[in-house]
Amino acid sequence: MENASAPDLLSDLPLSAIEGILTLLPIRDAIRTSVLSTKWRYRWARVPQLVFDDKCVKFSPDKAIVETRLIKFITHALLLHNGPIHKFKVRSLVLQGCADIDQWILFLSRNDVTELSLELGEGEWFRVPSCLFSCKTLTHLELSRCELDPPPGFRGFCCLKTLNLQQVLVAPEAIESLISSCPLLENLTLLYYDGLDLNINAPNLKFLCLEGEFKELCLEDTPLLQVMSITLYMNTDEIQEHFEQSSGCNFVKFLGGVPHLERLIGHVYFTKYLSIGIDQWKPPLIYGRLKIIELYQVSFEDIKEILVVLRLIINSPNLQELHISGSQNTMVTLETPNSYFWETECPSDCTFKRLKTVTMTDMYGVPHEMELIKFLLGNSSALEKICIAPCMYVTERRLNMLVELVRFRRASPLAEIIFIQE
Repeated sequence: MENASAPDLLSDLPLSAIEGILTLLPIRDAIRTSVLSTKWRYRWARVPQLVFDDKCVKFSPDKAIVETRLIKFITHALLLHNGPIHKFKVRSLVLQGCADIDQWILFLSRNDVTELSLELGEGEWFRVPSCLFSCKTLTHLELSRCELDPPPGFRGFCCLKTLNLQQVLVAPEAIESLISSCPLLENLTLLYYDGLDLNINAPNLKFLCLEGEFKELCLEDTPLLQVMSITLYMNTDEIQEHFEQSSGCNFVKFLGGVPHLERLIGHVYFTKYLSIGIDQWKPPLIYGRLKIIELYQVSFEDIKEILVVLRLIINSPNLQELHISGSQNTMVTLETPNSYFWETECPSDCTFKRLKTVTMTDMYGVPHEMELIKFLLGNSSALEKICIAPCMYVTERRLNMLVELVRFRRASPLAEIIFIQE
């Protein structure tokens, strides 16, 4: 009798608490809560966030069976859902493009969806249906391994703030038009993109991540940009072609209009790309808010790439962290560098008053590398530590590098040199 009269704690929970619990549960578990009590029955159908993955259905070694089960599960969940769907996400390794996905997007376009994310399997690419472009309430759109072709009459997503496209086939002019027609766009990610030419016009953009094959990159109107991560893939022939055919200064085209930049990350051929036309760089571009610079695979054999590095750090008066890695293709030469170059490009009155941490990896100990380290040590009054990691192929030169490092003058009495031997 005592058990019969005991309070039903689950049923006594307020609806707001129930909805909060359901929001935190995986969708499969949320649906199962319908058996708990009358108050919980189909309450999951009002949850505005639906996230699906392969774990939603019973496992089978046959991917086709898992795909069929997942399609039925998602379709059934949408049919039973009662209320707005603000977030819809599908992440699956088995799900391929099919007519059911078109129906899901059509259903979502009529339910004021704000966040849509589709990350499908590695088989046939999914062609995004035209009904996607009628989702006028979208604020977040994430697509991978699909074909995207905006219809001729498309006027943009007026509410979109985040656009993330990974391995998406889309024409360069279409992606440029899409970006420029999203007036509120703040976050843009294009991964494994082979558009070659790309002009970005996004006045509210704050975060930019690009990875792919590009020949021409231009930030036409991105005055609010704060963080950017760029990875460029190019071969030797393409690089030479760039130097021969490119007009103007890539440094200015890409970094000339980003006064609010706070963090810059450049991978692979980024400094090589910026070095094209660097001789034409004349007016000082001051990056007053830039605090973190990470440049990877810098060739210290190329004086123009060194110019890119120097002009970035010298014109960043509030720089706090600097990470530079050398190129693994560096040819070890111990010839004395042109002292006039360092005297000209590194004025004696240049100081880094806020630079605290410097990390330099894959170093070969070549003269230009050592000159840069010497410059940083001698002009960074607030420096706390500088970490130097030689390239794994450098063995005999390591001791000489260490001896040379400890002899350099340090502007900061607190500066610690950490020489990583691994």
